[in-house]
Amino acid sequence: MNEALIRSLTPSVLGILVRRGADFAAAEDAVQDALVEAVRVWPADPPRDAKGWLVTAAWRKFLDATRSDVARRRREDRVDEEPAPGPAPALDDTLQLYFLCAHPSLTSSSAVALTLRAVGGLTTRQIAQAYLVPEATVAQRISRAKRTVSGVRFEQSGDVATVLRVLYLVFNEGYSGDVDLAAEAIRLTRQLAAAIDHPEVAGLLALMLLHYARRASRTAPDGSLVPLAEQDRGRWDTASIAEGVEILQAALARDRLGEFQAQAAIAALHADAPTAEETDWVQIVEWYDELALLTDSPVVRLNRAVAVGEADGPRAGLKALAAVDDALPRHAAVAAYLHERDGDLATAAQLYAEAAHKAPNLAERDHLTRQAARLHARRNR
Repeated sequence: MNEALIRSLTPSVLGILVRRGADFAAAEDAVQDALVEAVRVWPADPPRDAKGWLVTAAWRKFLDATRSDVARRRREDRVDEEPAPGPAPALDDTLQLYFLCAHPSLTSSSAVALTLRAVGGLTTRQIAQAYLVPEATVAQRISRAKRTVSGVRFEQSGDVATVLRVLYLVFNEGYSGDVDLAAEAIRLTRQLAAAIDHPEVAGLLALMLLHYARRASRTAPDGSLVPLAEQDRGRWDTASIAEGVEILQAALARDRLGEFQAQAAIAALHADAPTAEETDWVQIVEWYDELALLTDSPVVRLNRAVAVGEADGPRAGLKALAAVDDALPRHAAVAAYLHERDGDLATAAQLYAEAAHKAPNLAERDHLTRQAARLHARRNR
């Protein structure tokens, strides 16, 4: 069974059920049951029209669940509306579904978690890593969100800010390499930018394009991570960079700065440097200062410490890092890098090993382990 095909079809199938009158929680359960059925049936008997098959199967699962609920027996009258097998509508409901999940009755954090799980296809663990919170906390948010919207008619969409946050997190998860969702996030953000004249939508699209332009150079042929300073800049997608910079400049000209525009400005400065040594770190620090004012994010302060270390020297970077909570993911990795640049190889090696133990994915763990081994080898020469 083609997992990528299933992932791409799931949001649209879910959207069709919601439009036909299923409340969101029941529709999601029905779609999940249909996917289980597809795993069982498709390997031996693949359908000619995968989307039509899923719509039909999911609708039947929804109707079966509805019949078992005495309080909803009136929905049995809709049996005749069951969609017949065959080609399903080509309408793409994904972006609309993002807005519906960002329902006004939900808090922003709950709406984001629900959408990432139900529409974005991320696991609870991946969402927890993105939020920097325990997995149990995210599971509770999703459960509460489902209870809140159970039985609610999705006639009122959520706000743009929540949808942008979801798209940003989906892109980041896809860009990490764990789940290939980055291109889909760009596609949906393009749709949103075409529909809404909003500088932060443009800023997010620019940010995605500038990061995605480096995708081909981020890993070596053996799958290992390649740090930004060591990437082959000749492999960067110059067309995507040019488009991202153009979109960003138009957004910044409107003088309504937001966090995604500030992040895109940092990415543009990296993209503009012919070599790592020619990076304008002073400007990057200034943009991180702006970003910190906009978000007050510990991750921003962590990244700013790296930039300060490049602009003003590793000891200045370590001083900036001292103000950041050392429990933050990747804190040890940043400290290791700055200590190495300051010449303290023993401390750096120890911190690289510690960071490897805490790494959120296998590729990052392997990279940090190699860094620790490299420094140990240097010290033992």
